[in-house]
Amino acid sequence: MLSPLFRFAHLSRSRSSFVSAALLHTSRCMFAKNKVVKQFLLADIGEGITECEVLKWSIRPQSAVGHFDPLCEVQSDKASVEITSPFDGVLKTILVQEGEIAKVGQGLCLIEIEEEDSAPVAEDASNAPEGRAPEPAKPEPVAEPSLRTPVEAEAPSQERRPHPLDPSAVRLPSASSKDVLATPSVRHFARQNNIQDLSVLAPGSGKGGRIERKDVEAYLAAASAPPSVAPAAAKGPQSTAEPTETVLDLGRTRWAMWKSMTKSLEIPHFGYSTTLDLTELTTLLPVLNAHIPEIYKPQTLLEYPPSVSPFSVLPSPPAPATSDALTHYTHLTILPLLLKTLSRAMQAWPLFRSSITPNAEPYSTQNKPTLTLRPRADINIALATPTGLYTPTLRAVDTKSAYAIMGELRRMQALGRRVPCGLTPEDMPRRGGTITVSNVGAIGKGEWAAPLLVPGGGVAIAAIGRAKWVQRENGRRFEIGVSWSADHRVVEGAELAAFVEDWRSWVEHPARMVADSV
Repeated sequence: MLSPLFRFAHLSRSRSSFVSAALLHTSRCMFAKNKVVKQFLLADIGEGITECEVLKWSIRPQSAVGHFDPLCEVQSDKASVEITSPFDGVLKTILVQEGEIAKVGQGLCLIEIEEEDSAPVAEDASNAPEGRAPEPAKPEPVAEPSLRTPVEAEAPSQERRPHPLDPSAVRLPSASSKDVLATPSVRHFARQNNIQDLSVLAPGSGKGGRIERKDVEAYLAAASAPPSVAPAAAKGPQSTAEPTETVLDLGRTRWAMWKSMTKSLEIPHFGYSTTLDLTELTTLLPVLNAHIPEIYKPQTLLEYPPSVSPFSVLPSPPAPATSDALTHYTHLTILPLLLKTLSRAMQAWPLFRSSITPNAEPYSTQNKPTLTLRPRADINIALATPTGLYTPTLRAVDTKSAYAIMGELRRMQALGRRVPCGLTPEDMPRRGGTITVSNVGAIGKGEWAAPLLVPGGGVAIAAIGRAKWVQRENGRRFEIGVSWSADHRVVEGAELAAFVEDWRSWVEHPARMVADSV
């Protein structure tokens, strides 16, 4: 039998526990935050872009997303851009699927966030067009932790609608592990399972041959499975069905090229072709290649520090210069030297450093077109990539060394080879170069071409053909054909011819560059 004192103490503790639990439950309800569903809009990314194609969603519906976490990748006419989340929350609904087009200001997705975390880049989903947005979600009780594995808990993947002319439909060749497309988490998972070279898995099952986690798991499963001898399958009768036609829509980049080339018909072109002697310029390459600055050398090629340092007099030597690995190269080519000499000629001819500002009414005398003279030589480079033709801009070429120009070309080529294209609007500004150079000779054996100008593409364009050795009266010469087209509305034929001859004097007498810099 319990004493009255013990019963009183036990009752007091029970009441205290009950009151504490009640207070805890009440406080949790009092401080619960309301959750609202916000519509995340496609913002204006600049450069006159009005619409983008959604390439890939990085997160699935009903998944948590953090501040600055990647939401999706979009592709404009010029480059691909990664869209990140401006707040923490849960992705509820995807409004624009992969392969579909989104206009600027259109909702991309619905994100459930806490009310106090709402941001101005999103609008309340209750105001979304077409009534697609659900009502604001009410506070839900805390669910018990799930016993399912992360793979089981994932939402079923949505069927990808393949994009017409999508380069990912083509099986990409295997590459080195460094060049293989894979996320850091997949690379870490592969290293944990002693897979150091991801190129053995390339191309992967993801977009553009990207290696996914399931590719690594399939490789491990195949490696651990016992070898089995399967009977050879009997050859069935060959199909006699005739191949059918396939209708494809133009991709984003090809559609942009369609529009640009159609507008090029508005420009009266003047053509001019000539041959340049590269013999003297070519003799400089061995010397220039022997003195490539360390900032452009791959780390594996860096030599040991000299035994006698020019900085030994200093109390502490300066830190070694660092650079983007994409700008590294092992040898210089002739193209940077041609661009450097071209910039010298552009400095002597302000007309070819000019951009045209047309008016709305071509024949209006009140608002005539104007020319904007630039102080520097800005040159566009025509770049053929797996996803289409791009023209990134090399700014102020006259202020850069041939080594720096080569590094920029390497970086642009590396970004252009990525799928989707890695070039950014900064590489392809709306106000591009005043001259465009297309190195078609690097692909084909043709010597001549008929390049076309597009509105906003400058006042002239040059197509460089394949260089070859020819026998002349003064011996064997290394020559290259160059085809020019100029905007005949502002450039006279005699001016283009004289400008090209000025360029020739730099190319065929490269010693001028030494004297010019002294």
